[in-house]
Amino acid sequence: MATERHEVRVERTGELIADRIVVASSMFQRMRGLLGKSSLPPGEGIWFPRTSSIHMWFMRFPIDVVYVDREMRVKKTVASLKPWRFSGARGSRSTLELAAGALASLDVRVGDLLTLTACTEAEAG
Repeated sequence: MATERHEVRVERTGELIADRIVVASSMFQRMRGLLGKSSLPPGEGIWFPRTSSIHMWFMRFPIDVVYVDREMRVKKTVASLKPWRFSGARGSRSTLELAAGALASLDVRVGDLLTLTACTEAEAG
């Protein structure tokens, strides 16, 4: 059976933000998030639907964060959010957590439209 994965792209440029995204749709996935992990490899991330703020309590490493509204437009980006911090964006409805440094190499701007696409490992090649 093929494993479902998600990818996120910037619609304006077609640029791939990450291609191994977990959508935290269950209560357990949302509560757990990245807790217990020692790092987040490049290309991986977690998408939190219905989330306008996050906390970094008990985290071991910094992350980059992208906040989007209902239409999937970028409301705010945060580079290298450190452990034990809090962050949010008024008007956002979902949050994407990425490896620290990911945003530095990407052209993601406030106002950009993102696409979150589900595909199977077989489609990925």
